[in-house]
Amino acid sequence: MSARLDDNDPPWPLRPWIMAAICAAAGLAFHALVDQDYGDALAAWRSALATFVAVAAVVFVLGVELRRWHWALGFALGWGTILGLIAWQTAGYNLQGNPFQWPFWSGLLAVLVATPLFQTRRDVAPDWRFWKLWQMPYARLHSHAWTDAVIGAASLAFVGVTFLLIVLISEMFHLIGIDLIRDLLNDEWFGWMLAGAAFGGAVGLLRERDRLVSTLQRLVMIVLAVLAPVLAAALVIFLLSLAGAGLAKLWASGFSTAALMLAAAAFAVLLANAVIGNGDDDRAGNPLLRWAAPVLAVAVLPLAGIATYSMHLRVIQYGWTPERIWGVIAAAIALAYGLAGLWAVVKGRRDFDDVLRPLQQKLAIGVALLALLLALPIVDFGAISTRDQLARLTSGTTPTEKFDWAAMAYDFGPEGRAALAQLARSPKKIRADAAKAALAAKNRWDLTGPQGPVLLKPFAQRLRVIPADRPLPAEARERVAGTYMCSRAKACVAVWLGAERIGVLGQNGPGEAVNFDFVSRNKDGRWVQGDMGREARSAQPDGDLSTATVTVETVEQRRILVNGVPESGAFE
Repeated sequence: MSARLDDNDPPWPLRPWIMAAICAAAGLAFHALVDQDYGDALAAWRSALATFVAVAAVVFVLGVELRRWHWALGFALGWGTILGLIAWQTAGYNLQGNPFQWPFWSGLLAVLVATPLFQTRRDVAPDWRFWKLWQMPYARLHSHAWTDAVIGAASLAFVGVTFLLIVLISEMFHLIGIDLIRDLLNDEWFGWMLAGAAFGGAVGLLRERDRLVSTLQRLVMIVLAVLAPVLAAALVIFLLSLAGAGLAKLWASGFSTAALMLAAAAFAVLLANAVIGNGDDDRAGNPLLRWAAPVLAVAVLPLAGIATYSMHLRVIQYGWTPERIWGVIAAAIALAYGLAGLWAVVKGRRDFDDVLRPLQQKLAIGVALLALLLALPIVDFGAISTRDQLARLTSGTTPTEKFDWAAMAYDFGPEGRAALAQLARSPKKIRADAAKAALAAKNRWDLTGPQGPVLLKPFAQRLRVIPADRPLPAEARERVAGTYMCSRAKACVAVWLGAERIGVLGQNGPGEAVNFDFVSRNKDGRWVQGDMGREARSAQPDGDLSTATVTVETVEQRRILVNGVPESGAFE
């Protein structure tokens, strides 16, 4: 008997090996693209290619079947290209070169929602045309979504188990003096290759037994459905309490009300779907569960309404930021699900799920398209936020000392930095100095201290090199300038300790603590923070301690003193 859920999908015995090989190669390629010093920002093109490799590989192994395999290949390469371009754009958007920003996560959400839509369309479509997505069978779509989630989670768990097993084996061989596996585990390339092979092999094994996975998926849904009455009762009590006590306590809680309400709404949607299942034959039969599902569906709307109102208050108080714009969009999506749930319950009553399922299918398609649209560089949330925050600063709504200079420099993109350049020419000295300090900061954390942004002298004027007649190489100077010791220090001292080692001291202000660390040249010839030149302790000679000669040796060590006070530990 075949282990495949769909009889149209023939067995593919080589699938686990092929998927393991693809993901292992992807892991190696990913490591080659991201392998560099952790203190340096990853180049935008490297971020883009690494994202393309990772997304294309994962989407392909999750969605491929022998039937129409070229569809899956095109789908994976297409989404890999889209996410890679998004990573390229987001990595170059802000100074830190980090692609993992809101547009990237939006694109990732789009591909996660689009994958089960693609799988369903691949199964039932007579040809390659995709414009009638809403006519797909809901039961198959819902099954693909849950099965992908179960297979993905189980495969990630398998990766963890694989690493634990390899560590165990490496330590076993280490006991007998064989360190090959242990040394491989210490090489990052091997870890990425092993993780890829384990993930791809697990996905291949589980997909070849998706009839069993379907049973596991139903079990997961049954277990989650048991929680539906608990959440339904909690939400009813919570909403009734709010009706009597008002919303004031929510704003005084100190926690993000909008985030909490949206999380509760997401759980309500998840548990309601666990109860109603894929179709009439799959819905829960327990009366308590059947009554909990419509309660959860209806409760989404007031939760989304509270989240929207909370976001409204935050915008009025503090203005627009990219995070708040994304929060409003998330609240709007929750409102759409809440309205769909309310409409389904009003129209369908006890059989509300028959009305809700097609609405959810349309909403899923809409969310995927919206997430993709927002991930593309079409609407610049940073520019919107910059205009709003500048207006608040100019009007006096936000005082200079409370203005978020770090967000303007590091979160609002090119428009934010252009606005800072404009503010740096302001006739108001305090505002101009703060803008100049924000532009000169090496990282956002330098702007978030108790004193806010402080305008510093150029680094050349703050740096003192000892001995004075031995200047720092350009690369070492740049590394020293970016360290936590000197990036915001009013006084920085670099002491040559050897040909490839420098002791660095920094003080943010007179009377404050002095920070110390080393900057040294590593084996690749790059200047990095830390003491790369410290010798490891020599191996212990063989011998018998009971008869060994034991002596005390006096050694000379060095340490750095500032006005006679030691500021570094002893070294050498």
